[in-house]
Amino acid sequence: MAFRGWRWLLLLGRQNTLAKVWRSRRGGPSLCWQRCCHWSSGKALAPEVRAFLEENTEVTNSGHLTPEIRLRLLTPRCRFWREKPDLWPYGDPFWAIYWPGGQALSRYILDNPRVVKGRSVLDLGSGCGATAIAAVMSGASQVLANDIDPIAGMAMILNCELNHLNPFPITIKNIINSEAGNWDLIVLGDMFYDEQLADGLHHWLQKCIRIHQTEVLIGDPGRHQFLSHSIHSQLHKVIEYSLPESTRQENYGLTSSIVWSYQPSNSLDDS
Repeated sequence: MAFRGWRWLLLLGRQNTLAKVWRSRRGGPSLCWQRCCHWSSGKALAPEVRAFLEENTEVTNSGHLTPEIRLRLLTPRCRFWREKPDLWPYGDPFWAIYWPGGQALSRYILDNPRVVKGRSVLDLGSGCGATAIAAVMSGASQVLANDIDPIAGMAMILNCELNHLNPFPITIKNIINSEAGNWDLIVLGDMFYDEQLADGLHHWLQKCIRIHQTEVLIGDPGRHQFLSHSIHSQLHKVIEYSLPESTRQENYGLTSSIVWSYQPSNSLDDS
């Protein structure tokens, strides 16, 4: 089965597995900048993992919305585009795909650096780390990337190196449903693929906004699970981007991706 078929499994079936992990890994005490798990270049990467990721991904800055950012991704020229999914030795590589919502968020930040300049930013469900990288490039004062897959954390370090950046702090804990963190801005892309996870995100983001007046930007190409969720009625469309042809082909008919500002009414609570 080629990776194209594997990608279909990621898009449809195996997302349920990842969603269960997000739901089961309840957050503990609030994570602040000083207490988060800080992965550092070299020390955090086991040599065998680094070698495997470097051998089985391709460095590219084409076919997506942010050619300024170089990333290690799975492409048709990679071995595992053709290999059976079960031969991949780690968890499903969601991080190795530059999803459309993340592309839109990253493009928006690069085009509008004022959105992050001098601000603290949480990139939730960071994956390959592109949006966090865009925030650093655009002058954010602090950036924390969050993903529950430790391999994603390692891939983010490699991607920072590709873009000549010092690795930003990365936490691999599930912080959804934890105490509301005090960030100026939370960005998240392509996270609304499961109803229970979407509900948890909805309430946690409300809490962050209510307690800390956090700004929230969401990237999504208009998947059914996102458009049909109640959160959609509380979103303001910021900008819409036409997706490159290669991204369209890899996402089964999705032609554009949108950045939304989440603006819940004051009457909502976080229950």
